[in-house]
Amino acid sequence: MKDITGVRIFWLLIVFVFAAQSLQAQSKGQVWSIEKANAWYAKHKWLVGADYIPATAINQLEMWQADTFDPVTIDKELGWAENIGMNTMRVFLHSLAWKQDPQGFKKRVDQFLRIAEKHKIEPLFVFFDDCWNTTPKIGKQPEPKTGIHNSGWMQDPGQPASNDVTLFPELEKYVKDVMTSFAHDKRILLWDLYNEPGNSSKKDSTLSLLEKIVEWARAVNPDQPISIGLWDWSFEKLNAFQIANSDIITYHNYDEPAEHLRVVQVLKSFGRPLICTEYMARLRNSRFSNILPILQKENVGAINWGFVNGKTNTIYAWSTPMKDGGQPIEWFHDIFWKDGSAYRKDEVELIRGLTIK
Repeated sequence: MKDITGVRIFWLLIVFVFAAQSLQAQSKGQVWSIEKANAWYAKHKWLVGADYIPATAINQLEMWQADTFDPVTIDKELGWAENIGMNTMRVFLHSLAWKQDPQGFKKRVDQFLRIAEKHKIEPLFVFFDDCWNTTPKIGKQPEPKTGIHNSGWMQDPGQPASNDVTLFPELEKYVKDVMTSFAHDKRILLWDLYNEPGNSSKKDSTLSLLEKIVEWARAVNPDQPISIGLWDWSFEKLNAFQIANSDIITYHNYDEPAEHLRVVQVLKSFGRPLICTEYMARLRNSRFSNILPILQKENVGAINWGFVNGKTNTIYAWSTPMKDGGQPIEWFHDIFWKDGSAYRKDEVELIRGLTIK
């Protein structure tokens, strides 16, 4: 989420509210009606969770490849989530893990879903991503770089792959195979088609691939809703397309409470359910203590970035590496140490207090 003043956020949101409404009739496939979207949301308890990757994985490939898939750790860590009342997790997939072994990949997704169901967690899956390292490769993944936030996280499909139309047919097979296999699976909350499209200086160049992904997803017509999360209010063309083609509105916001609330209030003008799929960066004053109660009051789903202090190194801030790998004065993201103890007991008590009735 880029730093933009509150006034600028407000007017940019107003601009793409009208742009998105004008695009609605041109959306790729049949977007759920507002009534259907709200009926779906009403069937769920208030959604609270985290962007999840096990502590033993540095990126999506290490999480999902057969040699490094770690159901024991996943089971243990999702147990911690259940214990504090979390009922969803946002989980990134990766097309290369599917390409390497389509059937095995889907079996591992099913195994993950069985573990999540055991812990009363209904995850949402993310297909593509424009963030961090540009050239993902199958096989052994890099070791973490000391003190650097998300040093090994991989884009999907990456750069320049995301602009190579000759690769789109293979990506279409991936989306349709995975989504078709789980299109009627009640264990899945929703499909998040693309994380932060246009990031890494790609901007509107991502739109051509995003349009195709929406087309592929709508062709499958899953029981679950689809969404493409808003994240940069200056990307007017992308934002309008994302809004127009999302059944449920999802968004990212790492701002302080007043700015975050302003975004919620404007996005509510669409009349659709809202889920914040990234928030909570302590050094930016986006905290559980000042954001989570607002989201509960506004009936907005709350999914924070980071769960366990692991190989992703997301206890360190985005642009503030610590070369010695020491403990930062305050963690940027994450809730638990690797042994399951809380980084801050007051935070887990707050989450538990708001979720467990």
